[in-house]
Amino acid sequence: MTPSLNALGLLLILSLVSARHVPRSYHPPSDGSRSSSSGQPLSGIVGSVPSVTTSDSSSSPCFPSANFQMPSSVPSSTHGWWCSAVTEYAFLGFSYEVTACQSASKLKSDFADMKNTFGSRYVRLYGACDTDGFYDDIVDAAWEAGLGVHALIWFGFDGGDQWMSRRDALVSSLTGNPKAKFVTRGVQFGSEPLFDNVLPHSQLASQVMSLKSKLSGVGIPVTVSELAFGYQERGGAQDVLEAIDFINVHMLPFFSALASTGSAAWPLVEADMNWFIKQGNGKKIYFDENGWPSATSPGVQPNSDLALASVASEEEYFTLLDSHCEDLKQQGPQGGVGWFAHIYSDNQEPGYGIYNTAGRKKFPFKPRTSC
Repeated sequence: MTPSLNALGLLLILSLVSARHVPRSYHPPSDGSRSSSSGQPLSGIVGSVPSVTTSDSSSSPCFPSANFQMPSSVPSSTHGWWCSAVTEYAFLGFSYEVTACQSASKLKSDFADMKNTFGSRYVRLYGACDTDGFYDDIVDAAWEAGLGVHALIWFGFDGGDQWMSRRDALVSSLTGNPKAKFVTRGVQFGSEPLFDNVLPHSQLASQVMSLKSKLSGVGIPVTVSELAFGYQERGGAQDVLEAIDFINVHMLPFFSALASTGSAAWPLVEADMNWFIKQGNGKKIYFDENGWPSATSPGVQPNSDLALASVASEEEYFTLLDSHCEDLKQQGPQGGVGWFAHIYSDNQEPGYGIYNTAGRKKFPFKPRTSC
């Protein structure tokens, strides 16, 4: 891909795509913009789906709050089921790669650990498993653990059309599995599809609208999981931002040309966040692919000589986000910005895990879920 100059005139050499997905990011300087726009709440954004309503977890238990008890049978309606988007700020949960096609028992064990050890409310899926019925296993594990799911249609990097069959299989599960609409908070239509140039942005926007129509009967909204730079290098791709129901952001400041350490990353985070606030028309924002590597690899290389990949810097980055809980709550639309930790384990994405390859936490990790 052709390198781009940011507004400071610094050259950003973007990381190359390897056999595994390599997260990359670009951070223009902040324009200092802020927004207090509340926009429509998440349930209102999906206004064509009146069956989806939300509940304020401060007044009554709602899914997937910590004090919510899963029912013994599937309810007849999602009315009052979901917690309001205004409660979905601070730490939400983990990205979780499914390329290994984990067994049903492994999914249940990991999801229970996310909930019970870390207080997770959600899991954000990453990668793809094409085994028949795999998403039904995800649904069962999420239901058992009491976790919501950000599902994903994975494009891959070979330029093929396998994403179409993945889309159709996911739609079949979401509309056919009675539990699916009770645990699936939304569907990500691709992970960096703009940056990876898998579809022209007008076609991606059209695909998002088509998927929203297919899922309207079960009330599941649709987003795109993307870098700020993925939008920016396509003139903002405002048609995609207008099509999606909420905004899933890749926040990967290690790859900025201005990166140094995790503890110093807040200006980079704030710059991208402010861009989405300004362009997002009040839509809810989540940092879903969000982290700092503890080690480099052939496909994970910095664009700054000062960028430090280390366990200490990874810990510093998440400590930084936690320390800015109030800022994220106050600045983000609809109650604030919620964030995921990318990723659950180094076995899934080397260097990014909270757990190392031996299954031990690399550092103490217990961020706030409210502030």
